[in-house]
Amino acid sequence: MSAPIDLRLLPATAATSADGRLSIGGCDLGGLAERFGTPLFVYDEAHLRARCREYTAAFGPDAVAYAGKAFLCRAMVRLVAEEGLHLDVATGGELHVALSAGFPAARIVFHGNNKSEEELASALASGVGRIVADSFAELDRLEKLVKGGLPVPRVMLRVTPGVEAHTHEYIETGTEDSKFGFPIRPGDAVEAARRVAASPHLELAGLHCHIGSQIHVLQSYALATAVVVGLAAEIEVAAGPGAVKELNLGGGLGIAYHDGDEPPAVADYATVLRRAVDESVAHVGLSHRPALLVEPGRSIAAAAGVTLYRVGTVKEIAGVRTYVAVDGGMSDNARPATYGARYEAFLPERVTAERPLVVTVAGKHCEQGDLLVRNATLPADLAVGDLLCTPATGAYGYAMASNYNKVPRPAIVFVAGGEARVVVRRETVHDLLRLEAE
Repeated sequence: MSAPIDLRLLPATAATSADGRLSIGGCDLGGLAERFGTPLFVYDEAHLRARCREYTAAFGPDAVAYAGKAFLCRAMVRLVAEEGLHLDVATGGELHVALSAGFPAARIVFHGNNKSEEELASALASGVGRIVADSFAELDRLEKLVKGGLPVPRVMLRVTPGVEAHTHEYIETGTEDSKFGFPIRPGDAVEAARRVAASPHLELAGLHCHIGSQIHVLQSYALATAVVVGLAAEIEVAAGPGAVKELNLGGGLGIAYHDGDEPPAVADYATVLRRAVDESVAHVGLSHRPALLVEPGRSIAAAAGVTLYRVGTVKEIAGVRTYVAVDGGMSDNARPATYGARYEAFLPERVTAERPLVVTVAGKHCEQGDLLVRNATLPADLAVGDLLCTPATGAYGYAMASNYNKVPRPAIVFVAGGEARVVVRRETVHDLLRLEAE
């Protein structure tokens, strides 16, 4: 392939100037790189807000929780709050960031497969709206804390429906062999529901199910919904009518990472889930239709963000491969090394240029597996010093970033209306020593 980058992979406000330079949010990417340095995460604020609004339009204003694990900082927390979404956090650290940004605790959903007593105590004391319980041991901890004087929590039980999500095994979370949740088939989920419903220290809010991430096959959601609604009917028999008030069917909707990807539309996703809930409730004779909630993360944040790098080395190995090494790598995007995630690459200062040169974009880390984009296509006149961009890095880029090889993490800027603002500063070498004891 030698065509210019498919602009559909870029954030909503991406625009190309007459001389082939790319801007996002009215800000020229080359100018941003000069001003803030590289590597650099650039987020289109208008794109983030539009995706939040698309979800609330499809599911309703009180039915969407942004999954913070995809990308979280205080600026993102405030944006999510302004758009009226709930917020899903998975650890005490994410909870701390949310609360420090002033997010209403009652609109927080607290996940995690091994939440500590300290994390749970903080959540209860803060008034977190829902705790998604993942094990009997966690129920023990919650009851202990409430007996000690903390408020009674609204508990959702995470269950594993045993459904194939047609995605990578590392991001498939709804199969029976999963570290998450109460399995349905052996009866653990019904037993957990019976216990919560009978406890004076816990309130059963409903069931939670998340089958995986980067999902393109909507039928997988329909199958999981049928299983979970069937479980709700079993729980009614054990715990009484109306025991399951809410069904949180997770998130995981896929996005386009490279040319040829055709992810489902949010509206189609909503239609499939609603139909599946309605049909399943009627089929099993559930006494009422539970409220439907979803938790999108990647499909809100991913396409809103791009990463800018500076090319430092072009190494041609005759008859083998050409490596293009950039000033970042697996410390700012772990997904390719972790599970073979694929990305595109292009030069944002020559965005309309043909791309006949096939290369592998490599990171600077001391690992042969630090390869950001295999078989990337770039302009033939690629040179050291060029600015290179990988699109769709707004989810699980900075969220999974590290200091491997003692590389400081990049800055993050939000762009809107021709203005750029730093929302997370670039780390310095002094930050690398910040935690060391003398």
